[in-house]
Amino acid sequence: MNIQKMMKQMQKAQAQMASVQEELAQKTVDATAGGGMVKVVVTGDGMLRSLTIDPEVVDPEDVDMLQDLVLAAVNEGKRRAADLASAEMQKAAGAMGLPPGMI
Repeated sequence: MNIQKMMKQMQKAQAQMASVQEELAQKTVDATAGGGMVKVVVTGDGMLRSLTIDPEVVDPEDVDMLQDLVLAAVNEGKRRAADLASAEMQKAAGAMGLPPGMI
């Protein structure tokens, strides 16, 4: 294989991956905990965009429960964002003709 051709393909792949990462930063996933009492929105690149807590779950006598709900919602949001990122990267790899799992 020609080295120049291979380098051009690598540059194209890098540009496409950068584009996918930019797109992921604009996409969001939602997650909840406590039956929807705590809601989060996480971007595809894993950044917490918003956190909403239903006032009914705020109990000064049970801060531990609120903390657990926030952690659960954030962790679920980050998991969903990672799944989204993986799916988008696999689509990009397929579009470049790379076999599954190469990215």
